[in-house]
Amino acid sequence: MTGRIFLFGDDIDTDQLAPGRYMKDGMAELARHCLEGVRPDFPRDVRPGDIVVAGRNFGLGSSREQAAEALRFLGVSVVVARSFAGIFYRNAINLGLPAMVAPAIEGLRDGASATFDLAAAQLRLPGEGLVIGLEPLPDNLLRMIGDGGLVAHLKKRFQAAKA
Repeated sequence: MTGRIFLFGDDIDTDQLAPGRYMKDGMAELARHCLEGVRPDFPRDVRPGDIVVAGRNFGLGSSREQAAEALRFLGVSVVVARSFAGIFYRNAINLGLPAMVAPAIEGLRDGASATFDLAAAQLRLPGEGLVIGLEPLPDNLLRMIGDGGLVAHLKKRFQAAKA
């Protein structure tokens, strides 16, 4: 998947990802306000395949799964961060949104074109001559993401068990 990098700093919390005042308005409206508090142009400019890159502690705060769901709804292909809050990380994976830890994100430029390779656990920036190694996910989580998230993965497993 190829997209543009949207670069954020540390401590992006779930209220910035899914502002509480829009929670009752449905996912389409909630996603229209995703990250607008730290980057007002994000919900308008993000396109399917784009990549969110952040510093430490991405997704801290409440356990609202809508934080990851808003990014997925907007078409974000992957969230790459130095570290994640545990609940956000699991919510993203459960929804089929890859959340990948990058030990180093130095050299990444906002707006740069990048290709995300889940199987190789790499973010490649051909125009910059960079390859960023990501911490690989275990096979069971790769399968879950490949199936579209936890619910789709379980349905697939239950159907296979019936056959």
